[in-house]
Amino acid sequence: MEDNKNQIVNNELITRLLKEGSEQAFEAVYKSFYKGLCAFASQYVEEREECEEIVQDVMMWLWENRKALIPEMSVKTLLFTIVKNKCLNSLSHKQIKQRVHESLYATFEEPFEDPDMYIGNEMMTKLDQAIQNLPEDYRIAFTLNRFENQTYNDIAVKMNVSSKTIAYRISQALKILREDLKEYMPLLLFLLKG
Repeated sequence: MEDNKNQIVNNELITRLLKEGSEQAFEAVYKSFYKGLCAFASQYVEEREECEEIVQDVMMWLWENRKALIPEMSVKTLLFTIVKNKCLNSLSHKQIKQRVHESLYATFEEPFEDPDMYIGNEMMTKLDQAIQNLPEDYRIAFTLNRFENQTYNDIAVKMNVSSKTIAYRISQALKILREDLKEYMPLLLFLLKG
């Protein structure tokens, strides 16, 4: 019981110091949690560099958003939760990228044997960047619908909004993607239709 009380007091102190902009408090948090967060990230992400990059991003986020911290919220819990979410996003991003590659390959494998119609890495990179640059709510709705074949209703339940909101988000995502990828439109019509 005493340990929990000390952790709460320490957490409130650390949070207060962070909110005040104490670099020493930030350094203490960084040193205390960095290795543990990297080990935790490695349960989700295989590459060590990617684990470290995720943890460093989360630590930067903590510093940049320190003024919004709430003393009652555990800094440790917050950091581990954000690292987990970033790892899952990274995995989801890789799976989506793989599905897009497979879908493009399957779509164009037979009709276009002509080397001039080769779908290169440049287009895949642009598509990937365009999807990642979408506002988060648009991106999630779009990828769940287009790459995981989920209905608007299923996505609405997951995201706790109406199916009309999902329809709007997907239509806005399509509008943005069509504009960003206009030079590749003939090749991407199957993905960006409707």
